[in-house]
Parts: sequence; C-alpha cells; structure tokens
Amino acid sequence: MRILLVEDERKAAEYIKIGLSQSGYIVDTADNGEDGLFLAQEHDYDAIILDIMLPKLDGWSVLMQLRVEDKNTPVLLLTARDALDDRVQGLNLGADDYLVKPFAFSELLARVQALLRRGKKQQVQVLKVYDLEVDLVKHKVRKKGKRIELSPKEFALLALFVRRQGQVLSRTVIAEQVWDMNFDTDTNLVDVSIKRLRDKIDDGPNKLIHTIRGLGYVFEDRANE
Repeated sequence: MRILLVEDERKAAEYIKIGLSQSGYIVDTADNGEDGLFLAQEHDYDAIILDIMLPKLDGWSVLMQLRVEDKNTPVLLLTARDALDDRVQGLNLGADDYLVKPFAFSELLARVQALLRRGKKQQVQVLKVYDLEVDLVKHKVRKKGKRIELSPKEFALLALFVRRQGQVLSRTVIAEQVWDMNFDTDTNLVDVSIKRLRDKIDDGPNKLIHTIRGLGYVFEDRANE
C-alpha cells in the first residue's frame, strides 16, 4: 500500500517515513501543501497523513480541495494544534481522523491501519490465488488455511504480485514499488527476496511466481493451463 505524507518538519517526516516503511508501506513525501496537493491529485494513495501548518498551502486548503474534487482517500490530520475547534473544523472538512503531536508511532500506525480498513470496505480485502489467501488490510497470508509468517517487505512484495497477477514485472518496477528505490544491476536484492518468498509460499507442485528470462517475474496460477 502507498501512503502520502505531507509534513514540513524534516525530522518528523523522516521518523514517520522510516516507521511506515519498516511496517511494509511505500511512503511518498512532500514538505509543503502545494506539492502535497499535486501528488494527491496525480496518484491514487491508500491514505494521506496531512499536517495542518504547512508552507505555501495549509492543510485545511489541501483537504478542502481534495474533497471538492471528490478524492475520497482517507486523510489523517497530524498537527500540534489541540483546540477543539481545530479538530471539529478538520472533521467537517472531510478528515477521517486527527492526531495531535507529540505522539507515539505505535498510535500513528494503529490509526493509519484503521483508516486503511475503513477505506477498503468497498474494495476486495482478501485476494485468493489457487490455495493462497492474502489479506491486504490485515497483512495476513494463509496457504491451504495455514498461516504463513512474512516480514513486512516480503508481504509488500507478495501484495504487489497478487494485485498485478498476470503482469510481467521487471526488477526495476519491483524495486521501485517495494523498496522505493532505483534498481541497481549490481545488487541481487530483488532476486534474493523473491527466493525467500518462494520458499514460504511456493513449496507445492503448483508454482505461482514464475521467472520470465530477460524480463522479470510474473505471478499467476498455471494449474489449469
């Protein structure tokens, strides 16, 4: 899942981004309201974490513009302002939740996960491929009904595969989507991670992750071919 973080305090932004990345999310950042609004308009994010006091364009204005454009992405307002009127204003403008600084990252993560669950109510939450079930919101994986434990990055990799099953994904695309980095031909990070994922979910006769020589990988059920 991809999250947009709009926060002008550099240390706070780095702290949040690192924590969310380690929890398996891809995080885009903007340090002012204009850039944040542009990113939110151009991309479909699963959630937005939005500070109120921002340079160039404040969070209220960003939120208002998104709702005017019928962008229904869940928004968590993140701010040092704790006045009741501020909280009410944010909710009236269309915010889904409100968190006051300073905060514990565990609470931020819990609130983001709650937003994602609510935001996915009208979408498919559990995807099934052959004997594999992937819960995209709860980050749970089962094979033949048995729980499979994956690291956050392994889950992010699997989620990318199941969402884009049948599509050939290059190593560059995988590196960008899962690790938020440009692919370096001198590293085998992608291949090693895919091998580890295969060891956990592809131990039966029907393989789901297939190597396409010279192109990348494709995730699909070939049992009935």
